[in-house]
Amino acid sequence: MSYVNDVAIIIFLFVLFAVSHSILANPKIKNKIAIRVGNNFAFYRAFYNLTALMSLVFIYEISPAPDLTIYDLKFPYDIIIYFLQVLSVVGIFWSFKVIDGSEFFGISQIKRYLNGTYSTKESDDNSELVIKGAFKYSRHPLYFFIILFLGLRPTMDLFYLTFYLCFVSYFVIGSYFEEKNLIAKFGNEYLEYQSRVPRLIPYKIFFK
Repeated sequence: MSYVNDVAIIIFLFVLFAVSHSILANPKIKNKIAIRVGNNFAFYRAFYNLTALMSLVFIYEISPAPDLTIYDLKFPYDIIIYFLQVLSVVGIFWSFKVIDGSEFFGISQIKRYLNGTYSTKESDDNSELVIKGAFKYSRHPLYFFIILFLGLRPTMDLFYLTFYLCFVSYFVIGSYFEEKNLIAKFGNEYLEYQSRVPRLIPYKIFFK
């Protein structure tokens, strides 16, 4: 019964993180904050990323850790898993290659604020629709490769598995709401892209 309670607490804490993270990412909420703080909103993306990381580490640390091993792969299977994990890291870098990292992490916004070229009309980013590199095969390749990286473990316990399934759920559900915002921003251009490219799993590479 203690395992059930531990899992329930982990899920509850993760839901708190996910809900707060999603609220802060909501365009209506961001617009209200931008109206209140003016050009200081340039710091919002960096603040958003930093608080997300800190809160995630916090709930990870305070969550109960049920000591139940699900599986423990031995040689050579563990080596195979590590190799696949390395490939997933390559995929993460491949995805980031076509993204403006400075814009993504909020650095460019702060630079524009400091040199006087920032405007709240751009919200918290100046991003453009990217349809190249890994984004030609998956609309959310970063999510896909991060899911692979986190899931490819030679040893799995109940604590990590629960956290992992929470992450997968968050990415899947979050991608749906994220795309509603992208449709509102890019209109038919994104709808056409959406009709051609899979949401997460790039299966059309193999099945066209």
